[in-house]
Order: sequence, then structure tokens, then C-alpha cells
Amino acid sequence: MPLLALTGGIASGKSTIARRLAEHGAVVVDADAIVRDVQQPGSAVLDALAGEFGDDIIREDGSLDRGALAGRTFGDPAAVRRMNAIVHPAVRAESARRFAAALASDPDAVIVYDVPLLAETRADDPWDLIIVAHAPAAIRRQRLIDLRGFTEADAQARIAAQVSDEARLALADVVVDTAAPLADTLAQVDRLWQDLPRVIAQK
Repeated sequence: MPLLALTGGIASGKSTIARRLAEHGAVVVDADAIVRDVQQPGSAVLDALAGEFGDDIIREDGSLDRGALAGRTFGDPAAVRRMNAIVHPAVRAESARRFAAALASDPDAVIVYDVPLLAETRADDPWDLIIVAHAPAAIRRQRLIDLRGFTEADAQARIAAQVSDEARLALADVVVDTAAPLADTLAQVDRLWQDLPRVIAQK
């Protein structure tokens, strides 16, 4: 059971790579989806976040107001650390449960953990391979503006809030160039899938 980590900066095309790997048969475990799941109404994580950042981060329906939480944490490293200390242990436990479930279902499964914050949180875990989706920051900034409606200032702030490209690339066993046209990016993923046993053996 190979366990692969897939990471990349915001708007790097990481989700495109994850979808392609899933089409080839990989079991993709999405860290962002786990974050949402562990913060469901009534969860211990949500209760702890409200205790730390105020009950007004919870909407009337009991769900997390992500914008309100972001407003309390974005750009404040100490607040981000407090938030992460609540959220990350729960995400780690749930991801381990999902890895184990995938393995129990298929001992030969290729499991891909789609994790934006690998460099920040789980770089030292025992991955069989680390894949980094990479496009220069200028391209990612333009994608945020064109595709997600960000202002230039907001796009730049979101990119600046993440670790540097250099830090992510330093972790990479494989880099997928996502600045290339989509067809080229997908072809890179297809070649990786075909060569996966050899690539893992040679890392």
C-alpha cells in the first residue's frame, strides 16, 4: 500500500492532479474535507474553537462561520497556532482512520493524501512519495483573480500567508509542472501513475 502525499500552494492545480490520480484508481483522502468534517456542529473541535475564539464564530444553525474564524486568525501567527493546536490533532487522527479503512478495503490500494499544509504540518510523516504541484506565484495569483474573483491584494496576501515555493519544492520527490497547459499537466500525472513502482523504489 503506497501512501503518497500531494501538496501545492493555493491555485497550484493540486485538485486537478488529485482528480486525475483518482481516475487512475487511487484512493484520495482530502485533508480540507476532513477539516470540514471534524468541525461539524456539535463536534468537540467546534466547541474548542468557540471556547478559544468566541461563540460568535458559530452561526445560528450551529455550523462554523469560516469567515468569522478567518477574521480572528488570518495574519496573526499566534492565533493561527492556537487554531491549529485544536484542529490538527483531530485531522491527523481522522486521516489515519481513513488510511486504515482504505487499506482494509484493498491492501494494494494507492492512497493519496491531498494536503495543502504538508510543509507546515506533516512533512516528516513516513510518506512513500511526496508530489508537489508547482506553478510560479505570479501564475497562481492571476488564477485567484481570474477564476476565484480575488482582488490582487487579497490574492497576494493568501499566497504570502503560505510557506514559500522553495520550502515546498525542497520536500518534493516528484514535481508536477502545473504552469503547463492542462493536457501537459495531465500527461505528467499519467506518466507518474504508470511509473509509480519504479519512482517509489528510486526515491
